Amino acid sequence: MLSISLYYQVKNQPDLALRWEHIKYSWKDGLFWLSLLLMLVNWGIEAWKWQIQLAPLEKISFIKAFKSVLAGCSITMLTPNRVGEFGGRILYVKEENRLRAITLTILGSISQFLITILMGTAGLVIMKYFSGTYSATFQQVPAFISNTILLMALAMSLFTLLFYFRIGWLVHLMERVRFLSKPLKYVRLLEQFSGKQLLRILLLSFLRYGVFILQYLLLLNVMGIDINSQVSFWLLTVFYLIMAMAPTIGFAELPVRATASVELFKLFTPNIVGIQAAALGIWLINLVLPAVIGSVLILGVKITKENE
Repeated sequence: MLSISLYYQVKNQPDLALRWEHIKYSWKDGLFWLSLLLMLVNWGIEAWKWQIQLAPLEKISFIKAFKSVLAGCSITMLTPNRVGEFGGRILYVKEENRLRAITLTILGSISQFLITILMGTAGLVIMKYFSGTYSATFQQVPAFISNTILLMALAMSLFTLLFYFRIGWLVHLMERVRFLSKPLKYVRLLEQFSGKQLLRILLLSFLRYGVFILQYLLLLNVMGIDINSQVSFWLLTVFYLIMAMAPTIGFAELPVRATASVELFKLFTPNIVGIQAAALGIWLINLVLPAVIGSVLILGVKITKENE
């Protein structure tokens, strides 16, 4: 249904031929290549973060960490909301440490989720109440929907923030449940992270968040989306908030991405084709391309092990 709706919105756009002609040659724009280059920065920051997360368990080089996160990206394309990244990452961890490393991937995912939720909540509040004339336009979103998302985001922000900086509570909680005593030894590693280390991981998650927001802003510009950059920034925070809350699977999430971006940005621009093209571009650059590279790396690891 989402795909059909998107199809008719594109088909009914009056300047479709002109928009399509612009998109066909967008690859010649330097901003497009900058957005593509930032993909390396995006996953490079994630690799740096992964090094820090793994430090209590084992030391790995930046290159090995980079390969590890790309391998994880290939697995996330097959799992709901990309929860399966550990399946690829642990291939680059020593075999005796792999089960405990799974816990560490969860820590990194929580930090990225927390930044997404906090920024999305701020964006939703700003667009609803503090963006001046733009707030009136944003009010076209049904109040029930925006208020429900806002309340859910606030609750999730508070819970995740408390849980993240008190991650040791998880260990103490598991100690009280008898049938969780066996996996407890793999989770105890979380107690070794100080508040300073957790904050450092969170700051890297924020830096990475800023990079993929910048990538999206660049692609919106390339695709001819003429919206105030400040408004675009806060709309993107709301967009990523929705994507974090929506149940999706990596390889099939494009219609959800396109629909969410269209519903938000069409409030401020009639360029539906450009909005969808930008959503497709980000999906290909930040998810599909790294997943393809990660799949090749996983294949290389398996071939190497078979030849040992």
